[in-house]
Amino acid sequence: MKKIEDNNKKGFSVLKKLLISVIVLIAIGFLSVPLFNNINFGLDLKGGFEILYQVKSVDGKKVTTSMVNNTYKTLIKRIDGLGISEPEVTIEGDDKIRVGLAGVTDSKTARNTLAKVASLSFRDVNDNLLMTSDVLKSGGAKVSTDSKGRPAVSLSIADKDTFYNVTKKVSKMSDNRIVIWLDFEDGTNSLSKEASLCGTNQSNCLSVATVSQAFSSDVIIQGNFEQEQVEQLVDLINSGSLPTKLEEISSKTVSATFGANSLQKTFIAGVIGIALIIAVLIYCYHFSGIVASIGVVIYTFLTFLIFWLFGGVLTLPGLAAVVIGIGMAVDANVLTLSRVRDELKRGTKLKMAYKLGNKNAFMSILDSNITTMLVAIVLFIFGESSVKGFATMLIISIVVTMIVMVGLIRWLLTRFVNTGYFDNKPNLFIGLSKRKLEKKESIFDKFNFINNRKYTYLFTAIIVVVCAISLAVSGLKLGVEFKGGTSITIDSKSNITTNDLKKDVKNLKYDYVTSEKLSSTSYQIKISDTLAKNEVTDTENYFNKKYNAQTNIGVISNRVKKELVNNAVVSVILASIGIIIYVSLRFSFSYAISAIIALLHDSFIIIGLFSLLRLEVTSIFIAAILSIIGYSINDTIVTFDRIRENLRGKKLKNKDAYAAILNTSLSQTLNRSILTTLTTIIPVISLIVLGSHEIFNFNIALLFGLVAGTYSSIFIATQILYDIEKKNIGKPRKKKWYEEDTKTVEELKVKGINS
Repeated sequence: MKKIEDNNKKGFSVLKKLLISVIVLIAIGFLSVPLFNNINFGLDLKGGFEILYQVKSVDGKKVTTSMVNNTYKTLIKRIDGLGISEPEVTIEGDDKIRVGLAGVTDSKTARNTLAKVASLSFRDVNDNLLMTSDVLKSGGAKVSTDSKGRPAVSLSIADKDTFYNVTKKVSKMSDNRIVIWLDFEDGTNSLSKEASLCGTNQSNCLSVATVSQAFSSDVIIQGNFEQEQVEQLVDLINSGSLPTKLEEISSKTVSATFGANSLQKTFIAGVIGIALIIAVLIYCYHFSGIVASIGVVIYTFLTFLIFWLFGGVLTLPGLAAVVIGIGMAVDANVLTLSRVRDELKRGTKLKMAYKLGNKNAFMSILDSNITTMLVAIVLFIFGESSVKGFATMLIISIVVTMIVMVGLIRWLLTRFVNTGYFDNKPNLFIGLSKRKLEKKESIFDKFNFINNRKYTYLFTAIIVVVCAISLAVSGLKLGVEFKGGTSITIDSKSNITTNDLKKDVKNLKYDYVTSEKLSSTSYQIKISDTLAKNEVTDTENYFNKKYNAQTNIGVISNRVKKELVNNAVVSVILASIGIIIYVSLRFSFSYAISAIIALLHDSFIIIGLFSLLRLEVTSIFIAAILSIIGYSINDTIVTFDRIRENLRGKKLKNKDAYAAILNTSLSQTLNRSILTTLTTIIPVISLIVLGSHEIFNFNIALLFGLVAGTYSSIFIATQILYDIEKKNIGKPRKKKWYEEDTKTVEELKVKGINS
């Protein structure tokens, strides 16, 4: 009777904790709606347009960092004048500025306003022009102090004669003030209208200075300035006096309709993908799967919350990174729960099994996440625009994975384990039925992965050769980003054929490349011409008038194309070097070489399949390749961790003994590899079937990469490791810097005492 009462108490304790968890989940659900609504969406989800400018010097001199920074600040001020909230303005490289304006409908006005060179002028109180920025030295405004030590602006004069004559004239006027203007427009700006706003973001009037005498040298503008006001005034004067111009080298316009459709499709695909992952977790791990599912929901919420707190702009690739990140985050729980199952099969009690499972899985989780973080950092540093956004979300995902899936969920499961309710219920707790518990061998234990490597090598060689032939004969179907030119996507309910689109391009006098039907209402045209801003407007008007179509136009110059290719190559090389260094430190150089060969295999397979299937390669394809490198190394590192664990303390007599340990390690991690890949593939397939066509090829690349990565982790990396290491069998193994000394102390034999 007492046993039943104790069991009921334990059951009530579990139920109470579960109820609290459910309440927390419901609260998160309510909070998620306003959070998602307040996130800044990129132009591919909201509509708008994006321009990439190259900053050039008017006088032919080298563009300096200071000139670029000041031009950047001028653009920010101009965007404020357009009334645009949350603009995305970023400096890229040494001399480029990217401007993304989500929600902008009048792109023509915005383009004209942004492209104007900053114009600084000196006028009297009646708005008559007195001098231009030519009288100042380039970047000649500096922060200074007046005679009383108050913040002031110092101006370095280049044309001292003109400045002397003008200041002499003004000093004799009844109202002896000079007004400094940025981008003054007749009929629009006037001191009489803007006197009270002068010096604020609401006015182009920068400053009003009283002139008491003529000046023929550098001068100081003084007043009741705060330090911050002086710094801002210096920046604006310098930006207005800089001899720079903006050259548009690429642009992209997206209608609000495209953005809304993309967001809706991707959101639905993401929700379905998450729901399927939760279903798989609960099916495989029962109660532990429910707790892990709670982690998935919290993980998703926290990822968006952190992204919002950082002021990030969410794009389609960013959303894809969240969905893919969920699949990767689940791996942390799958890995831990798999190790707990292993301990239970050995007859270990639940509390100890859970403790050992967590301990054994932790280093594998840490190693795999660090290697993925290396790839994400490379993407962030060398990526641009949407690729950088993808990298940001990937970095956040990795950090949140360690906090939630490793920290919070472990703590939560520990609380449930400690109730004692599940001590004799392994099936309820972790999906380990009596049949599975008694079954000591898996179906993979009898397969010899090492001895059969010649067959997998042959199969791999055939695939690689086929891909190589395709690349040599057909090459890659490069997108506009890599070829230069313009991509025109139109959305119309009209019945449009390929011939219609060819005629349209001919009518517009452009060089037709290709066209395709994306959906029942969407069509995409590629032309080799790099359209100017007036041509973009003409093209939009043409398709709107003829088909009542919404348009999405992307323009890429040859300069952008070259830099994309260079960045892609550098990114892959640096990511590979980072992985080699880390794996060499944590394992050994032979492990690193094996891992890199497997990663090169995965990357080449993706590229080859894109060539075979004639799928288009775009800039976000690079993010997909690097993401797969990060994900694939996850699988390989987990296997390598198990190999290292099984080798620890063992003296290998021959190659067969080494091969046996490698086979055992592979069979022990195979179930986990398959389940992890499945939970990652589910959201990818969901995005392919239901998501936006803008990231279709990105997700196809991920799908190919996930399959190739799992294959290489099982059938290539460990086999190559064996072929490299087999010659060292029997030789003493050097102890790693982080390993404890496992040598046993030999007992000293003393005659008459212990001998």
